[in-house]
Parts: sequence; structure tokens; C-alpha cells
Amino acid sequence: MSTVLITGSADGLGLMAAKLLIDEGHEVVLHGRNPRRAQDALAAAPGAAGALHGDLSVVAEITSVAEQANAHGPFDAVIHNAGVYRLPERVGTEDGLSKVFAVNVLAPYLLTALVERPDRLVYLSSGMHLDGDPDLGDLQWTRRPWNASQAYSDSKLHVVALAFAIARRWADVRSNAVDPGWVATRMGGPGAPDDLAQGPETQARLAVHSPASGGYYYHQMLGETHPAASDIEVQEGLLAVCREITGVELPTS
Repeated sequence: MSTVLITGSADGLGLMAAKLLIDEGHEVVLHGRNPRRAQDALAAAPGAAGALHGDLSVVAEITSVAEQANAHGPFDAVIHNAGVYRLPERVGTEDGLSKVFAVNVLAPYLLTALVERPDRLVYLSSGMHLDGDPDLGDLQWTRRPWNASQAYSDSKLHVVALAFAIARRWADVRSNAVDPGWVATRMGGPGAPDDLAQGPETQARLAVHSPASGGYYYHQMLGETHPAASDIEVQEGLLAVCREITGVELPTS
């Protein structure tokens, strides 16, 4: 049996992955962005071992989620599932960050840095990362006109770069990224063409059995990645930006 934390698991793919793992007998801890959503998650996933709460767009609340996780843990695996999609306009957080960047990139970084190191880490990305721009010059979209698709694609490229950076830096952890497909969740919309049943499968499998590290998977098969995701200069630049924003250094191996 594995103990698994899944962020953003009150609904959608996070909740589906949680139910798969609970049905297999694993101990699963859920997460919602506030106490009510955490309770919703518990109600939707009978058998869950608990639920953490915190808004992953806010640095102080991300830190609180990490503290809650360490109080409950340790975990064998963490699935970084929480994310926001294509927002129609730039939404700023109370820390002055782009919400897309804060939730999709900074939260996984900070939780990875602060939560007691598990054996396996799974980061949810997207096939749209292939259209991402690796330029780190304006991650908060304060100088460029807002482009919803580009901001999302960039964030998902950076998530893959983060997963690969962890795989390179932490030899004792199996760190992988997943494209769950474009599936008909609340985020994906009713017209999404991919198989919803396969949407949570890969991340659930990697959470309990990761044969290797540094992979990008689509429906349990290795997939194509943007070349920049494997670029050490891009990886280290992204880590440096996250460190500067949060004041938290990613622990060494």
C-alpha cells in the first residue's frame, strides 16, 4: 500500500485518480482550495484518509498546505494535479503574480521544496506544453498583452521542466510528468475528444509504481516533449525565479 497526496482533488482528474487509488487499497489524502472544498472532496471520495486545504495561488497558503502535508505524512507519492486553464484575462494574485503561473508552476515548486521528500513525484502537464515559450523574461505577463492559450502552454512547459529538473537533481526520487489528454472534465469542457477513463490512469500508476525518472507520459506511454524542458539552463533559470519569488531554495540531493 502507498500513501499518496493529490492536490486539486475535489473534482475532475484529481478526484478520479483518488478514487482509483482508494479502490486499490492505497491511503489517499485529498486537497481543496478552501475548507469547504476539502470537505467536498472527502464526501466525493469515501475512504480517503483526510483532506488538506489552501489556495495554491497564494504563497502563504501554499506554505500552509505543505505544513499540513508534513503533519499528516510522510507520503510515498505526491501528484501535483491542481491547475488553472485558459483564463480570459490576466488574473493577479495577492502576491502580484499571474494566477496561471502561481497555481500551475509556483505551487508545485514550493510544495516540492517544502513537503518531506516522497519516493515518487508526478506533475500534471498538457500536450499544449509543446506550444510553450521557454523565455523566462516575463513569466507574470506584466509587459506582454495577455494571451490565454500561450500563458497556459508556457506554464505547462515549465511544469515539465520542473519535473525533469527534480529527476536530474534528486537521484533518490522518481519524478515524472503526465499529459492526461484533453478530456471532458469541468476544465476540459464537454467537447473534449480524449478518453475520459484514461485521463487519471497514468498519474495513478506512476504514483504507486514508477519504473524510471525523468519521463513524460501520455496514456502510460512515453511521449514527445518540447526540447526546452530538457535544457538545463531553462530548468535552472526557472528554479532561480521560483526561489527568488518564494525565498525557498529547492533542497539539494
